[in-house]
Amino acid sequence: MNKIAIAQIKSSTDKQTNRTTALSLVNEAKSKSAALIAFPEFLMAFSPGSQSAQELTQVAESVDGAFITALRDAAKANGIAIIAPIYETSPVTHRVFDTSVWIDAKGTVASVYRKLHLYDAFGFKESDKFYPGDDVAPLVESGDSRFGMMICYDLRFPEMARMLALAGANVLVAPSGWVQGDLKVEHWQTMIKARALENGCFVIAPNQVGNIYTGRSMAVDPLGRTLVDLGETEGLKVIELDLKLVNEVRDKLPLIRNRRTDVYAKQLRSLN
Repeated sequence: MNKIAIAQIKSSTDKQTNRTTALSLVNEAKSKSAALIAFPEFLMAFSPGSQSAQELTQVAESVDGAFITALRDAAKANGIAIIAPIYETSPVTHRVFDTSVWIDAKGTVASVYRKLHLYDAFGFKESDKFYPGDDVAPLVESGDSRFGMMICYDLRFPEMARMLALAGANVLVAPSGWVQGDLKVEHWQTMIKARALENGCFVIAPNQVGNIYTGRSMAVDPLGRTLVDLGETEGLKVIELDLKLVNEVRDKLPLIRNRRTDVYAKQLRSLN
Protein backbone atom coordinates (compact mmCIF):
# COMPACT_ATOMS: atom_id res chain seq x y z
CA MET A 1 0.00 0.00 0.00
CA ASN A 2 2.40 2.66 -1.22
CA LYS A 3 0.06 5.04 -3.09
CA ILE A 4 -1.82 7.18 -0.63
CA ALA A 5 -4.35 9.95 -1.30
CA ILE A 6 -4.36 12.85 1.17
CA ALA A 7 -7.67 14.72 1.28
CA GLN A 8 -7.87 18.31 2.47
CA ILE A 9 -11.45 19.43 2.99
CA LYS A 10 -13.56 22.10 4.63
CA SER A 11 -16.19 20.20 6.56
CA SER A 12 -19.59 21.83 6.86
CA THR A 13 -21.89 21.49 9.85
CA ASP A 14 -24.07 19.15 7.78
CA LYS A 15 -23.15 15.49 8.12
CA GLN A 16 -24.87 14.39 4.92
CA THR A 17 -23.05 17.01 2.83
CA ASN A 18 -19.72 15.87 4.23
CA ARG A 19 -20.54 12.23 3.52
CA THR A 20 -21.30 13.12 -0.11
CA THR A 21 -17.99 14.99 -0.37
CA ALA A 22 -16.12 12.04 1.12
CA LEU A 23 -17.70 9.55 -1.28
CA SER A 24 -16.79 11.74 -4.25
CA LEU A 25 -13.19 11.97 -3.08
CA VAL A 26 -13.03 8.19 -2.60
CA ASN A 27 -13.96 7.81 -6.26
CA GLU A 28 -11.36 10.40 -7.28
CA ALA A 29 -8.65 8.68 -5.24
CA LYS A 30 -9.46 5.35 -6.83
CA SER A 31 -9.33 6.92 -10.31
CA LYS A 32 -5.79 8.01 -9.46
CA SER A 33 -4.83 4.44 -8.42
CA ALA A 34 -4.52 5.18 -4.71
CA ALA A 35 -4.71 2.19 -2.37
CA LEU A 36 -5.68 4.35 0.62
CA ILE A 37 -7.39 7.70 1.12
CA ALA A 38 -6.79 9.52 4.41
CA PHE A 39 -9.33 12.15 5.48
CA PRO A 40 -8.76 14.85 8.11
CA GLU A 41 -10.16 14.97 11.62
CA PHE A 42 -13.80 16.13 11.89
CA LEU A 43 -14.71 14.60 8.52
CA MET A 44 -18.20 13.95 9.85
CA ALA A 45 -18.93 17.61 10.62
CA PHE A 46 -17.50 20.92 11.74
CA SER A 47 -18.44 21.63 15.35
CA PRO A 48 -18.55 25.42 15.88
CA GLY A 49 -17.80 26.85 19.29
CA SER A 50 -21.47 27.75 19.69
CA GLN A 51 -22.50 24.09 19.42
CA SER A 52 -23.20 22.55 22.81
CA ALA A 53 -21.87 19.21 23.96
CA GLN A 54 -25.43 17.89 23.97
CA GLU A 55 -25.93 19.00 20.35
CA LEU A 56 -22.69 17.31 19.29
CA THR A 57 -23.81 14.01 20.83
CA GLN A 58 -26.81 14.15 18.51
CA VAL A 59 -24.43 14.30 15.51
CA ALA A 60 -22.32 11.39 16.75
CA GLU A 61 -22.80 7.80 15.61
CA SER A 62 -21.47 4.38 16.46
CA VAL A 63 -18.83 2.81 14.24
CA ASP A 64 -21.56 0.69 12.65
CA GLY A 65 -23.75 3.75 11.99
CA ALA A 66 -24.87 5.14 8.64
CA PHE A 67 -21.83 7.38 8.07
CA ILE A 68 -19.21 4.64 8.31
CA THR A 69 -21.50 2.11 6.62
CA ALA A 70 -21.66 4.32 3.51
CA LEU A 71 -17.88 4.58 3.46
CA ARG A 72 -17.50 0.84 3.99
CA ASP A 73 -19.69 0.26 0.95
CA ALA A 74 -17.58 2.70 -1.07
CA ALA A 75 -14.34 1.07 0.07
CA LYS A 76 -15.58 -2.35 -1.01
CA ALA A 77 -16.97 -1.10 -4.33
CA ASN A 78 -13.73 0.71 -5.20
CA GLY A 79 -11.24 -1.67 -3.62
CA ILE A 80 -9.64 1.14 -1.63
CA ALA A 81 -8.88 1.56 2.07
CA ILE A 82 -10.23 4.62 3.90
CA ILE A 83 -9.22 6.47 7.08
CA ALA A 84 -12.38 8.22 8.26
CA PRO A 85 -12.48 10.27 11.48
CA ILE A 86 -15.92 10.55 13.10
CA TYR A 87 -17.66 11.69 16.25
CA GLU A 88 -18.38 8.39 17.95
CA THR A 89 -20.95 7.93 20.68
CA SER A 90 -19.33 7.32 24.07
CA PRO A 91 -20.59 5.86 27.36
CA VAL A 92 -20.41 9.29 29.00
CA THR A 93 -23.37 11.65 28.85
CA HIS A 94 -22.83 14.65 26.55
CA ARG A 95 -19.35 13.54 25.51
CA VAL A 96 -18.23 11.89 22.26
CA PHE A 97 -15.09 10.08 21.18
CA ASP A 98 -12.93 11.73 18.51
CA THR A 99 -12.41 8.52 16.55
CA SER A 100 -10.42 7.51 13.49
CA VAL A 101 -11.83 4.46 11.72
CA TRP A 102 -9.66 2.40 9.34
CA ILE A 103 -11.74 0.67 6.68
CA ASP A 104 -9.86 -1.84 4.55
CA ALA A 105 -10.29 -2.36 0.81
CA LYS A 106 -12.84 -5.13 1.45
CA GLY A 107 -15.07 -2.75 3.37
CA THR A 108 -14.20 -4.20 6.78
CA VAL A 109 -13.43 -2.04 9.81
CA ALA A 110 -9.84 -3.06 10.45
CA SER A 111 -8.98 -0.70 13.31
CA VAL A 112 -10.55 1.95 15.52
CA TYR A 113 -8.49 4.61 17.31
CA ARG A 114 -10.00 7.03 19.83
CA LYS A 115 -7.99 10.21 20.38
CA LEU A 116 -5.94 10.03 23.56
CA HIS A 117 -4.84 13.64 23.99
CA LEU A 118 -7.68 16.15 24.07
CA TYR A 119 -6.89 19.67 22.95
CA ASP A 120 -7.18 21.61 26.20
CA ALA A 121 -4.74 24.32 25.17
CA PHE A 122 -4.49 27.77 23.59
CA GLY A 123 -7.91 28.72 24.94
CA PHE A 124 -9.65 25.56 23.69
CA LYS A 125 -11.08 22.83 25.89
CA GLU A 126 -12.00 19.74 23.89
CA SER A 127 -12.75 17.89 27.11
CA ASP A 128 -15.95 19.95 27.35
CA LYS A 129 -17.30 17.95 24.39
CA PHE A 130 -15.01 14.94 23.99
CA TYR A 131 -14.18 11.87 26.02
CA PRO A 132 -10.60 10.52 25.66
CA GLY A 133 -9.65 7.07 24.44
CA ASP A 134 -7.60 4.83 26.70
CA ASP A 135 -5.11 3.07 24.42
CA VAL A 136 -3.18 3.25 21.18
CA ALA A 137 -4.59 1.21 18.32
CA PRO A 138 -2.79 -1.86 16.96
CA LEU A 139 -0.85 -1.22 13.79
CA VAL A 140 -2.61 -1.75 10.48
CA GLU A 141 -0.43 -3.84 8.18
CA SER A 142 -0.67 -3.97 4.40
CA GLY A 143 2.22 -5.40 2.42
CA ASP A 144 5.38 -3.66 3.60
CA SER A 145 3.38 -0.83 5.19
CA ARG A 146 2.75 -0.80 8.94
CA PHE A 147 0.56 2.14 9.88
CA GLY A 148 0.30 3.74 13.30
CA MET A 149 -2.71 5.98 13.93
CA MET A 150 -2.73 9.30 15.75
CA ILE A 151 -5.04 12.33 15.71
CA CYS A 152 -4.03 16.02 15.61
CA TYR A 153 -2.96 17.11 19.15
CA ASP A 154 -1.33 13.68 19.58
CA LEU A 155 1.46 15.04 17.35
CA ARG A 156 2.65 17.21 20.24
CA PHE A 157 3.37 14.13 22.36
CA PRO A 158 6.55 12.37 21.13
CA GLU A 159 5.96 9.44 23.47
CA MET A 160 3.00 8.28 21.43
CA ALA A 161 4.78 8.40 18.08
CA ARG A 162 7.75 6.57 19.61
CA MET A 163 5.54 3.82 21.03
CA LEU A 164 4.02 3.26 17.61
CA ALA A 165 7.47 3.23 15.97
CA LEU A 166 8.75 0.73 18.55
CA ALA A 167 5.73 -1.45 17.77
CA GLY A 168 6.93 -1.50 14.15
CA ALA A 169 5.20 1.44 12.47
CA ASN A 170 6.96 2.78 9.39
CA VAL A 171 4.14 5.21 8.55
CA LEU A 172 2.32 7.44 11.04
CA VAL A 173 -1.04 8.84 9.95
CA ALA A 174 -2.40 11.83 11.87
CA PRO A 175 -5.76 13.18 10.64
CA SER A 176 -6.02 16.70 12.00
CA GLY A 177 -8.07 19.81 12.52
CA TRP A 178 -5.16 22.10 13.36
CA VAL A 179 -6.55 25.39 14.64
CA GLN A 180 -5.34 28.73 13.31
CA GLY A 181 -3.35 31.08 15.51
CA ASP A 182 -0.03 32.81 16.03
CA LEU A 183 2.80 30.50 14.90
CA LYS A 184 0.38 27.58 14.54
CA VAL A 185 1.45 26.76 10.96
CA GLU A 186 5.07 26.75 12.15
CA HIS A 187 4.13 24.45 15.03
CA TRP A 188 2.28 22.15 12.62
CA GLN A 189 5.22 21.85 10.25
CA THR A 190 7.72 21.42 13.06
CA MET A 191 5.77 18.71 14.87
CA ILE A 192 5.23 16.66 11.73
CA LYS A 193 8.87 16.85 10.73
CA ALA A 194 10.07 16.11 14.25
CA ARG A 195 7.94 12.98 14.55
CA ALA A 196 9.26 11.79 11.17
CA LEU A 197 12.91 12.52 11.94
CA GLU A 198 13.06 11.13 15.45
CA ASN A 199 11.38 7.87 14.43
CA GLY A 200 12.78 7.46 10.91
CA CYS A 201 9.33 7.06 9.37
CA PHE A 202 6.85 8.71 7.03
CA VAL A 203 4.21 11.00 8.53
CA ILE A 204 0.94 11.56 6.68
CA ALA A 205 -1.14 14.44 8.06
CA PRO A 206 -4.38 15.35 6.27
CA ASN A 207 -5.81 18.55 7.73
CA GLN A 208 -9.00 20.57 7.69
CA VAL A 209 -8.98 23.88 5.81
CA GLY A 210 -11.27 26.88 6.21
CA ASN A 211 -13.54 27.53 9.21
CA ILE A 212 -10.94 27.87 12.01
CA TYR A 213 -8.29 25.55 10.55
CA THR A 214 -4.91 26.09 8.90
CA GLY A 215 -4.95 23.67 5.98
CA ARG A 216 -1.39 22.81 4.89
CA SER A 217 -1.99 19.05 4.85
CA MET A 218 1.43 17.41 4.67
CA ALA A 219 3.37 14.26 3.98
CA VAL A 220 6.96 14.10 5.23
CA ASP A 221 9.61 11.45 4.61
CA PRO A 222 11.93 9.86 7.23
CA LEU A 223 14.56 12.56 6.60
CA GLY A 224 12.08 15.32 7.28
CA ARG A 225 11.62 16.32 3.65
CA THR A 226 8.21 17.65 2.68
CA LEU A 227 6.64 15.48 -0.01
CA VAL A 228 3.27 17.24 -0.07
CA ASP A 229 1.93 20.56 1.20
CA LEU A 230 -1.64 21.18 0.07
CA GLY A 231 -1.60 24.87 0.95
CA GLU A 232 -4.84 26.57 1.90
CA THR A 233 -7.35 25.17 -0.60
CA GLU A 234 -9.47 22.05 -0.67
CA GLY A 235 -8.11 19.21 -2.76
CA LEU A 236 -6.61 15.76 -2.99
CA LYS A 237 -3.05 14.68 -3.68
CA VAL A 238 -1.74 11.16 -4.29
CA ILE A 239 1.79 10.30 -3.25
CA GLU A 240 3.82 7.12 -3.48
CA LEU A 241 5.89 6.07 -0.49
CA ASP A 242 9.28 4.41 -0.96
CA LEU A 243 9.29 2.27 2.17
CA LYS A 244 12.87 1.11 1.56
CA LEU A 245 13.85 4.61 2.64
CA VAL A 246 12.67 3.85 6.19
CA ASN A 247 15.21 1.04 6.61
CA GLU A 248 17.96 3.08 4.94
CA VAL A 249 17.39 6.05 7.23
CA ARG A 250 17.13 3.94 10.36
CA ASP A 251 20.45 2.32 9.47
CA LYS A 252 22.19 5.67 8.88
CA LEU A 253 20.49 7.50 11.74
CA PRO A 254 19.78 4.75 14.29
CA LEU A 255 17.89 6.85 16.83
CA ILE A 256 15.70 3.97 17.93
CA ARG A 257 18.63 1.59 18.29
CA ASN A 258 20.79 4.17 20.12
CA ARG A 259 18.28 4.82 22.88
CA ARG A 260 19.58 4.45 26.47
CA THR A 261 16.67 2.53 27.88
CA ASP A 262 18.72 1.56 30.95
CA VAL A 263 19.03 5.21 31.95
CA TYR A 264 15.44 6.02 31.01
CA ALA A 265 14.14 3.17 33.17
CA LYS A 266 16.22 4.34 36.14
CA GLN A 267 14.93 7.89 35.81
CA LEU A 268 11.35 6.70 35.52
CA ARG A 269 11.71 4.70 38.71
CA SER A 270 13.05 7.74 40.54
CA LEU A 271 10.22 9.93 39.24
CA ASN A 272 7.68 7.43 40.51
